Amino acid sequence: MSAHWLDDEQWNGGEQRLRRKRHKPQGRRRLADLTAEPGADQGDDIIRRLMHLGHLTEVVAELKSGKEATAYVARGTRGTVLLKIYRDLQARSFKNDSVYREGQVILDRRAAKAMEQRTRRGLDMLQSDWVLAEYAHLWTLWHAGLNVPEPLAGPYPIDYAETVPAVLMRLIGTEDHVAPRLSDVKLSPEQAQSAWTQALSGMADLLRLGFVHGDYSTYNLLWWEDTVTIIDFPQLATRQNPNFQALLRRDAESLATSFRKHGLQISGDQTLRDVQRRALGPAPTPRVTLP
Repeated sequence: MSAHWLDDEQWNGGEQRLRRKRHKPQGRRRLADLTAEPGADQGDDIIRRLMHLGHLTEVVAELKSGKEATAYVARGTRGTVLLKIYRDLQARSFKNDSVYREGQVILDRRAAKAMEQRTRRGLDMLQSDWVLAEYAHLWTLWHAGLNVPEPLAGPYPIDYAETVPAVLMRLIGTEDHVAPRLSDVKLSPEQAQSAWTQALSGMADLLRLGFVHGDYSTYNLLWWEDTVTIIDFPQLATRQNPNFQALLRRDAESLATSFRKHGLQISGDQTLRDVQRRALGPAPTPRVTLP
């Protein structure tokens, strides 16, 4: 699954300039501009709630509206925010998430049955679980020292549960130059090799922690100041998932295939072997979260 939150490009030195004139809402949005009246845009209602909760102070512009989610550039008390609001599960194109959820234990039998049968209640629980999973994974990876966006709600579930169906994280880039995806940039041979090495290390870091991304390619890797940042984690799978090895191999193939546009001709098998070798090496330095 990919939110694909960078689409309409306008390039300036390899960076993506935000096109505010082509996106709605245009420009900055104050609390007074948002309405919770019947029939109002659901995104407005969610943004208004996040403002009342103190997570946001204003929305600068809509960045991308896709089939899975709508992404906004916003501001909060801790700086510039990437706000991702997931669409209702019934309206989203990514519906078959069972391959990623296998191996999970749900103690509430009624809840498990509702999710399996995808009833209205079950879809609501799946939606909430999807958002909570992204937060939980972001916090785990951030604390472990991986190059991922810093989550801006939490670190406790009781804190970030109140933002569902939205995820708040620190924006990579600036308000006017949002970090592009690696799939969208032109790299020099030296930059391509550096990006490839960082991408391999990122996948190995996930594997060392017992995770597989599930959609690892240049579409879910950002490029900013010659640094690769991994994004999009709700479908992250653990070793308890019987599909773990298949997902790992698929990620290696996807990464190798997506890097061919940057001039690197490496097989999926070679990529997988390199990732597994790197996973045996030293881990990144963990981050310390100050109070």
